[in-house]
Amino acid sequence: MVEVAEIFKSIQGESTWAGLPCAFIRLAGCNLRCAYCDTVYAYGPGRRMELDEAVRQCAALSCRLVEITGGEPLLQTETPALAQRLLDMGHTVLVETNGTLPIETLPRGAIRIMDIKCPGSGMADRIRWENIERLGKRDEVKFVIGGRMDYEWSRDVLRRYDLAARCHAVLFSAVFGLLEPKTLAGWILEDGLPVRLQLQLHKYIWRPDERGV
Repeated sequence: MVEVAEIFKSIQGESTWAGLPCAFIRLAGCNLRCAYCDTVYAYGPGRRMELDEAVRQCAALSCRLVEITGGEPLLQTETPALAQRLLDMGHTVLVETNGTLPIETLPRGAIRIMDIKCPGSGMADRIRWENIERLGKRDEVKFVIGGRMDYEWSRDVLRRYDLAARCHAVLFSAVFGLLEPKTLAGWILEDGLPVRLQLQLHKYIWRPDERGV
């Protein structure tokens, strides 16, 4: 069983997969309370659903790319099995996680998109740093940046762990409505960082608070 907040199809708004049609399985429950959270409704409880039903609803959306997200999907013990079921069906599976729980529980074929929580989130003390050692060449790392302090902190972490060499991409994302992407872009260019500026495309296409997109 998994607890599901929503299952829907949209345009992928983040990561290097941005712009592609994507089916989302948003699981309920989160162990963090980030200052800028935009999915508070996923804190839970969700709808309890058998894996077969979750997979069936996802398959009905007819989309090869699938993301399991939350909340925090790794809180649920059946998330690895859900990811494996989707992989076995031929889907490309992304799993977005806040980086506070062991990522090695996920099947090898899943692409992990791991948040590293900046100080501005209020949750930086919860980071599971050993997860960095578990990252593979297909995985991605995301920093959500609310201001200059977050940027400098993220830049230092990027360099200390040589993240650009460890994984497929390092994403720097501005907190929507708090930090102008133009400002973040300028900092990245000034320092010549090997990172990708990320915009949350869905918030530009639809209303920033709209659900199911």
